[in-house]
Amino acid sequence: MEAVPSREIADMAGPAALPRKNGELVFDEAWQGRIFGMTVAMSHDASFGWSEFQARLIDEIARAERVGESSSYYERWLRAFERLLADKGLLDAAALAERTHDFETGRRDDVF
Repeated sequence: MEAVPSREIADMAGPAALPRKNGELVFDEAWQGRIFGMTVAMSHDASFGWSEFQARLIDEIARAERVGESSSYYERWLRAFERLLADKGLLDAAALAERTHDFETGRRDDVF
């Protein structure tokens, strides 16, 4: 797999277009910037193709809209990323569930 050109990420259009304000990427919370960075980094190191992720994101956005889900753009991004990693065998679903539970219950802090 070839590394994805940065323009391909920056030029995403339609429902998958990255949130921007005055041309700059917008992250409302620190985790959003981190999940964006992790996704880009893993596509650059050829863990998956950028087009694979982009297709998952578009599917996730369409699914959420179809069922009337009020999730944010980056919540949808996160679900698309997690599903892609799980499908490729790069993410253990049980470990993810445990880590998510740790964050939700406060056993783990949202710290770098």
